[in-house]
Amino acid sequence: MGSEDFWQKHSERYLEMAFNTERRERVSHPDGYGCKKGDCGDTIEFFLTLDENRLRFISYQVDGCLNTNACAASIALLTEGEDLEAAWKMTPERLIAYLETLPEHELHCAELATGAFYLALADAERKSKRQKKET
Repeated sequence: MGSEDFWQKHSERYLEMAFNTERRERVSHPDGYGCKKGDCGDTIEFFLTLDENRLRFISYQVDGCLNTNACAASIALLTEGEDLEAAWKMTPERLIAYLETLPEHELHCAELATGAFYLALADAERKSKRQKKET
């Protein structure tokens, strides 16, 4: 596929998310952390910062393709500001619909990103319960 085909084949939203690097950063002591490596070799990490029970800041690191980055950036955009319960409603299908033109043979990227995000949410909930017991 030539470069012109690539640009014409994808929605503006997909392109914006695929090349978005605003949230690509590591957080040294996140309230929630999740990492997952896909069968394709891509790895994604999510770092969650909470304020009470709300996602105040979400960042991520991706070692992989543009499709995985598009999925990670979309999760951060769509769930930041939500409470933990609402954040669990993120699904691969919601990501795919949001991106509009995620290639069919790359749908596993949405599953990979969502899986890593779920791990980060579960970690945040564990840490939150532990802190409540200590106080």
